[in-house]
Amino acid sequence: MYMPKNIKLIAALVTVAIVWGTTYLGIRVAVHSIPPWYVTGIRQSIAALLLFGIVLYTKKLHWIGWKNCYKQLLFAVLMIVIANGMTTVAEQHISSSLAALLSATNPLLVFSGSVLLGFQTFTYKSLLGLGLGFVGVLLLFWDGIQDLANPEYVGGIAAMFIAILGWTSGTLLTKKQSANQIDIVVALFYQFTFAAIIQLAIAFTTEPAIHMETWETKSIVAMVYLAVFGSVLTYFAFHYALKRVTPTQVSVLSYINTVIAIYLGWLILDEKITIKILIATLLIISGVFITNSKQKLSTK
Repeated sequence: MYMPKNIKLIAALVTVAIVWGTTYLGIRVAVHSIPPWYVTGIRQSIAALLLFGIVLYTKKLHWIGWKNCYKQLLFAVLMIVIANGMTTVAEQHISSSLAALLSATNPLLVFSGSVLLGFQTFTYKSLLGLGLGFVGVLLLFWDGIQDLANPEYVGGIAAMFIAILGWTSGTLLTKKQSANQIDIVVALFYQFTFAAIIQLAIAFTTEPAIHMETWETKSIVAMVYLAVFGSVLTYFAFHYALKRVTPTQVSVLSYINTVIAIYLGWLILDEKITIKILIATLLIISGVFITNSKQKLSTK
């Protein structure tokens, strides 16, 4: 069925905002009984197999050449092996809430990089929107800010910052190369394949003894969910949107991810919703609106 391209773009942005907000909880559940590198390695393997079936069915499967192959390997290392892998490692040591809080620094880094690289011009309105969103995130997790100083969390926090740098670099590089990018599905097939090989190699190297009998059903289900929705569906939506809007406009949706994570905690883990949380949510939504208002959405 035909769908106007601006509607497709909105659908992609909504997918990124909502689904990736659920993955913090999904990762936390998955690593409860499965070692993190196995979680992310198997997750990307499932994603690669699904995409292999899609490109085979649509007759898009082909060799993309060594030059494009190297590019997809670089994207895979930055955005999947480092960003996704290190986030998964981090959530073995820190809460999903703290991981989401740290990830909220990503839009600020992407905005700075986008201005420096000429992807967008500096505006105080964008800075205001990003600032409001970040203040909202801080307010959302204010009671847990002290976790940043917990020495037991140092490894997890360090892993998250490595993940954030990988994601920021990958986002900006993807935008820079988007004009010459190959078909999104084909590109993601190569990226997930490369990432799966690397991450499984890390898993077998760091933890050669596999004890699958200890893997809980809920962790396995979470891992499959992450593969189908967190990887295949949302990475496609992310790359589709990134070709059509600025990196900042896409990355600022991580603030919405944070809100989703909080409300999932309320819905699933019986965490309380307070006035402070409602105010924080309003600030975050206002920040996203200000950052994206009066921005032209391309319909390429």
